[in-house]
Amino acid sequence: MKKLALTVFFDTLLLICLGLIIVLTASSTISAIKFSDSLYLFNSHLIRVLIAIFVMIIFSFIPYEIYKSVSKPMIVFAVGLLIFTLLFAPEIKGAGRWLSVAGITFQPADIAKLILIVHLAAMLEKKSDYLYDFRNAFVPMFIWVVVTSGLILIQPNISNGLLIIAISLTMMFVGGIKFKHIFLSSASMIVSGGVIAMIFSHSRQRIESFYNSIVNGGDLNTQVKQALVSLGSGGLFGVGIGNSKQNNLFLPEAYGDFIFAILGEQLGFIGSVAVIFFYLVLFIAGILIAKKAQDKFGQLLAFGITFSIAIYAFVNIAVATGTFPTTGLPLPFISYGGTSIIFLSAGIGILINIAIMNAKKPKVAVNNLTEKNSLRDKFE
Repeated sequence: MKKLALTVFFDTLLLICLGLIIVLTASSTISAIKFSDSLYLFNSHLIRVLIAIFVMIIFSFIPYEIYKSVSKPMIVFAVGLLIFTLLFAPEIKGAGRWLSVAGITFQPADIAKLILIVHLAAMLEKKSDYLYDFRNAFVPMFIWVVVTSGLILIQPNISNGLLIIAISLTMMFVGGIKFKHIFLSSASMIVSGGVIAMIFSHSRQRIESFYNSIVNGGDLNTQVKQALVSLGSGGLFGVGIGNSKQNNLFLPEAYGDFIFAILGEQLGFIGSVAVIFFYLVLFIAGILIAKKAQDKFGQLLAFGITFSIAIYAFVNIAVATGTFPTTGLPLPFISYGGTSIIFLSAGIGILINIAIMNAKKPKVAVNNLTEKNSLRDKFE
């Protein structure tokens, strides 16, 4: 387990350092034009990175069992923060998603996502003896998922809201909730999310543009088109660090949501595959930590954190390659994504602590995630 903890730490650190390099090269032009300082955005990102590394180290020393006892007040706080955001957050780019405290701007959705993962892990362990009970097990958990994701969806923050639903329902399935309960609830949530997405103009335009490009051969939006040009320009080995042309205002948000395209241009196909490999290593290490944890709370918490990072990376890369509609989600640990990197690093710190704490425990016979409820039983 200690080796897994080190793997997670150094793999995350590698992604963060790579992100620093790409953000430096991708943001220099827009920084020079907008702030008269080519290092302005990089310096801002560097401060957040230093805070993120500090947070990751701190959380790696906090015993993860503590979160189980405070998960209820934490989720109440998260919901309250989301309500406050909905009522008082200033509208930026058509959405009220950000709050500012002492000059630091952050998205409460990032906090709510991590807290919801903690709370679901605690509830799944607490109710482990009657997880097949729809009213007493599934409904209380599902209510927290609906409330949290619903408040995020109507900000509007469609992509974050839908991914939080996907992460939550996957955790519940892995934790032992019946498949038919998951299926029926996910179907209703997908329909509801789709309706909300079509209500707001910016998300509707993204979906319609993506649909039109597939069905009618229509043109892709500017960001995706330029991202594909950027990826194609990189070839096999890339044009080299700092030699990107697309970051010269050709590709909007080159240092943020579409940073994978700049990465692909500078490092080529080989570099892009290497980055995907680093995410894969992080995912496998996280899953192994979850499997080897000796309590259900630790297992599910490790799984939830690992799966959330993996699915966000997958969606971001899928958007940059034109496979998914534009979402506005950052690439974990690499994008210039405000304070999201801090909360992601807090999750990594918790994951590392799960590995360290379980390495110290004497090995005992415990129910593995797949032992107590087989997949066959879940489908019955």
